[in-house]
Parts: sequence; structure tokens; C-alpha cells
Amino acid sequence: MILKALYDYYNRCGKDIAPLNWAYVPFFYSIVLNIEGKFLRLEPLGGKEGLPLLTFRPEERTSAPLPHCMGDNGSYILGLKEVKDTDGFDFNSEFKKNHKNFMAFKNEVERVYKTLPNNKFAKAIHLFYQNYDNNPIAIDIIRQDNNWKDFCKALSKNITFSIGGNEGYAACDKEIINERIKSKINNNKETICLITGTKGRPVNTTYSSFIIGGKSNAKLVAFQINSGYDSYGKRMGLNAPISEEEEFKYTTAILKLLSKDSHNKFRIGNRTFVFWASSNDEAAGQAENSLFDLLGYSENEDGDPNAKIEQVRKVFTSIYSGVLKTKLEDRFYILGLAPNAARIAVVYWSETSLKDFAGMILMHFRDMEIADTRKDKKPYMGIKDILSAVTLGGKQSETTPNLPEAVAKSIFQGTAYPYTLFSACIRRIRAECGDNGANRIARIAIIKAYLNRQNDNNKKIEPMLDKNNTNQGYLCGRLFAVLDRIQEDANNNNSIRERYMNAASSTPS
Repeated sequence: MILKALYDYYNRCGKDIAPLNWAYVPFFYSIVLNIEGKFLRLEPLGGKEGLPLLTFRPEERTSAPLPHCMGDNGSYILGLKEVKDTDGFDFNSEFKKNHKNFMAFKNEVERVYKTLPNNKFAKAIHLFYQNYDNNPIAIDIIRQDNNWKDFCKALSKNITFSIGGNEGYAACDKEIINERIKSKINNNKETICLITGTKGRPVNTTYSSFIIGGKSNAKLVAFQINSGYDSYGKRMGLNAPISEEEEFKYTTAILKLLSKDSHNKFRIGNRTFVFWASSNDEAAGQAENSLFDLLGYSENEDGDPNAKIEQVRKVFTSIYSGVLKTKLEDRFYILGLAPNAARIAVVYWSETSLKDFAGMILMHFRDMEIADTRKDKKPYMGIKDILSAVTLGGKQSETTPNLPEAVAKSIFQGTAYPYTLFSACIRRIRAECGDNGANRIARIAIIKAYLNRQNDNNKKIEPMLDKNNTNQGYLCGRLFAVLDRIQEDANNNNSIRERYMNAASSTPS
């Protein structure tokens, strides 16, 4: 179900996502050659973030050297992995350390050149390595470049080649990449793919999907060998066959959702949540953008702090009321991920219709609505603000491990807010009963929302004072507030609240 939804998201993205077997990879330097393979200069690319180039998707490495397509880190490109002292540089010792990686890349260049002898990049790089291989004079020429010192700092990052006077880079040359795709070998027999039900050659391993706090090679789908998961002698990915095309599409989709600039994710503690709609119409796009704004990740902090929240409310109201048209088959997905020892753990999964999802968000708005008497009014609707209000110092890292996904489930599925949220809120009120800080209104909103969802059949607590509410607890709270305000006006001292709040909330009689 999750993989199929990700597969469909890839197909939904169209030209906004890397095509089959390709990937956007950041490159930080280009070694500029002439058409005869002679070194011209070192050219920095893209600054600190690098220049994203559309290239052949890098194959994942194990212990054996595996070069990428016409671009790689310094140990593969030049046999140089680390240069701490650019003045007292020892080429021979560093070259020996990385000789296996270097030879693997050089051999790949030779293979491509034999297949494509007329390709300008293949020919120039082939001639470059004929002169460079184990030649200190060649490296001395490169060391004379003005960018050498900065280049040494980028040796662990991606480097490619270009030809002076020509546009483009070797790593994204279509002819070379298409040859690399054809050279891929998959000897597995065709079988039914579990995602689409069509026949194809299954992959042995799936591509990694890095999340913060997890290992760089962690995967959403993975199998151990000889650990009780092997079925009828089938090893690794053959246990649950996923065809090459389907594997590429779902892994590329989740990497897009998890990317640094993605507006389809949010993070709480060590949990990473990604969300997306099944369609790409106006309602789906606005729902995705509005959820991103609701969760407190908007970069626009100018003007009224309520402005974004009010816009979010309008969008979901339009979807739920039908002003923004949706179809019955339009779905909205939310996937919660957490780092694990060997693979990525799925801690939350929600699938609902887009219209129903809008209704759940509006319910959360109604439940959390509270009258704010302060001048600098601030909405408390997002998960970040809710968790900050119930932790010491507003540190989300101090929350109970399972609380973030429990709150997310309450918001996105319309279920009762967790008791752990309510109890944490009460604890903070008792600990800070004399504090008039920014979280005071947020905690009142949390208590109101929790009690209202617990008491579906009883009278709901209103956002403002309700003089018709005869609930004993509500009346006790009103009386306590009046006595506290009298004390404050008379003596400018909140002694009742500071001294008796704990006793009044635990033994109100």
C-alpha cells in the first residue's frame, strides 16, 4: 500500500522528478580539459550546496570499489581522498591508499571509450588518464591552479569533467548515460512485481532513503540473509520481488519527499513525516502547501502571525465545502518514519480521502480555538507548538518518545488527543503556575481540545467564557479565576494561584 502510493506519486510528478535510471546529484568541482585531454583549470560549481546535475543514478557501494558515471569523489577521480597539508603534499603515499578506487574509475573510462570512441567526453578523459596515471608531474600541474586549496577541501564530494569552450559536463552526457544503462546487468528471472502486479526482473536490493538520525544506507524495504527471512531458498529482494522500474520510481519518490528543500515533510524529535496527495490538481496542491504552513515551517514571518493560519483555514474550508473541487478517488497520504538499527521504521501511516482529511484539519482548528487576550496573539495549531507548550523550556526533544505520532494521529484521523499530552500539560501548569509565559494560552487550548474530544455526548467547552455551562469543574475554575483576579487587583500579587493551584487542581473539594 505504501509502496504503491509512492509509485503513483512518482508518476504524478511527471517532468518535476528525475526520469527512469537518472538522478539529480550535486557536483562541487569540474576538471576542465581541452579536447586532447590536457588539464586547463579547476572550476568550482554551485558554491556550498553544489550544482545539481541530472546524471545516471549512482549505484550504491559495498566494500568493493564501484565507480559512478563520469563523476565521483577525489579517491576515484584522482586517487586523492584527503589532502591535509597542501604545501607538504605527498602524492605517492596518498595515491597508493586510493589506488583500487582510482583504477576502478579509470577502467570504467576505458570501457566507455572503447564503446563510444567518438564521444568527446570519453575521448578527452581517456587521454587525460593516459598522462595522469601515477604521474607526479601531472598532479603538480593541477596543484598550480588557483583553486587547488579549496579543491582539496572538496575531495570527499562529487567531481566531474568538462571541456573548455564547450557546454555541458561529462556526468550528464546523454550518450554516456544511455550506454551505462544498457550495460546494467540483472540476471534474475522475471516474476510478478508486488507493487504493480506486472512481470519484470526483480532487484536484489532496494535504494537507500536517508532520514535524519538514521544510517546513510538505511532502506524502507530490506531483507537480511540467513536470518529467518529467507523463503523457500529465495535470497534478499527475491523474497518480496519488486521490479527494477517500480523500485526506481518508489525510491526516487520518497527521496524527493525527503529532500532538503521539500515542502512535503516535517520533523518532530527523531520522527520524520512526509505527506502527499494522489492528484496534482489545484485542491491537492493547496492542501499540501497549507499543511506545510500549518506545521510551522513557513519562512514568511512578516506581518500578522495569524495570517498564514487563517489562510490555511480558508483552504481546508474551501476543500471541505466543495468550493475547491475534489474527486471521490482523490486521496491524501501521511507517512511517519523513524531511524532504526538496520532499516527505516514505519511508525505512522494514514490514507484518507482529500475531503475527509480537510474535515479532520478543520475539526482540529475548532477544538484548539481559544480566546487570546494578549496583544501579540499567536495561533497554536501546529504539532510543533503543541509539543513545545507541554515540555520544559519548549524543547521538543524532551517529549515522550511516542507522543509526536500520537498527536499527529489525533489531528490527521480525528481521534481523541492522547492522555499523555493532557497529563504533560497539567504537569507544566503545576510546575509553572506563577508563570505568565507564552505557553499559557496554548496549554488552555490543549486542555479544552482534549476534554471536548473526550466528551462527545456532553456540552462542549467554548472558546470564550460560557455563562450557561453548569459543569462543576467549569464553575470551580471560574470561581478560582475570579478570586485570583480580586487578589491581583487588590495587592498586585497572584498569591492564590501561586500557592494553591496544585491543591485546587488535585483536590478541588
